[in-house]
Amino acid sequence: MAVGQLKKMEKIWKGQDKVTKLKIVRACIFPTAIYGCEGWTLTTADEKKINAFEMKCYRRMLRIPWIAKRKNTVILKELKVGQNWLLNNIKARKLSYLGHLKRHNSLGKHILEARLEGKRRKGRPIRRWAEDMKERLQISPTEAGREVQKREVLDGGFRRQRPHRHARMSE
Repeated sequence: MAVGQLKKMEKIWKGQDKVTKLKIVRACIFPTAIYGCEGWTLTTADEKKINAFEMKCYRRMLRIPWIAKRKNTVILKELKVGQNWLLNNIKARKLSYLGHLKRHNSLGKHILEARLEGKRRKGRPIRRWAEDMKERLQISPTEAGREVQKREVLDGGFRRQRPHRHARMSE
């Protein structure tokens, strides 16, 4: 769907400056691509596909053909964009959703913390959302829940105190 939107915007890519094009991509195409990403379980292959999609969007935006021999780092420097911007955005949304689940006494919280009795099927266990978050935060989901109860922002394993919403800017 997002690739279709990217193709439909061919007229826009011809005329605007880079900053405007980047804002359009981030406002129209990336949200379509990552809709519902809070519930995704990301594997390494998924991360590679997301990064490839992001670079495809940037190349299309700059009208660089796929056969042109230009490195991704050069394109990112040209746009003044950090590497893996879309993937980092997805991970931040997942962390935000974890905080939402842990703070509210809802069905989602009970499902996240539930453990089933019995045996699992043969073979390699599937990767679960909680395991994905545990790997990202480097702490267990229960411990993350305690941190979230204190209303601290979990940012890639680094904890920083969130400023109060009504605090003055001059203070």
